[in-house]
Amino acid sequence: MIVVSDTSPVLNLARIGRLDLLQLLYQQVLIPSSVYQELTTSKKDLPPAIDLASLPWLIVAAAKDQNRVRELREELDPGEAEAIVLAIERGADLLLVDERRGRRTATAAGLTVTGLLGVVARAKQAGLIDLAKPVLDELIHVARFWIGPELYAEVLEELGERGFRSWRRTVNG
Repeated sequence: MIVVSDTSPVLNLARIGRLDLLQLLYQQVLIPSSVYQELTTSKKDLPPAIDLASLPWLIVAAAKDQNRVRELREELDPGEAEAIVLAIERGADLLLVDERRGRRTATAAGLTVTGLLGVVARAKQAGLIDLAKPVLDELIHVARFWIGPELYAEVLEELGERGFRSWRRTVNG
């Protein structure tokens, strides 16, 4: 399975110490060189224990069609643009991207996409985590990843995690 990721899934899972979920789910993940640059120049956002160079399953690859990357950069950030082009070039089975514009562009290009919440859901379905709620809560509180209240409730409902208080109560303490 070929999986390409934008910055958000890698960065936010690293922030909560669950980068292992990507390796366990997909064995290897390609990140474009622009995503690698974003991750390594944003060291303040990464936990000090994370060393991307020591993760052999996280493979840095450059998109060949830089003209197409430049075209997409008119609408998208560098990581998203290069991730989409790289996914197309490599015939990726899955693109991990969270931003709405990036998802729309990727889907229009015929790519299958999921985001960070999809990764968490798949991890639960695969038995890698017992509950999604604590992971989602950590993404909200620690990583400062924004999840709308309706989507939060919908994800937990779909995963059969009833009995959670409410998104507002979770977010506000």
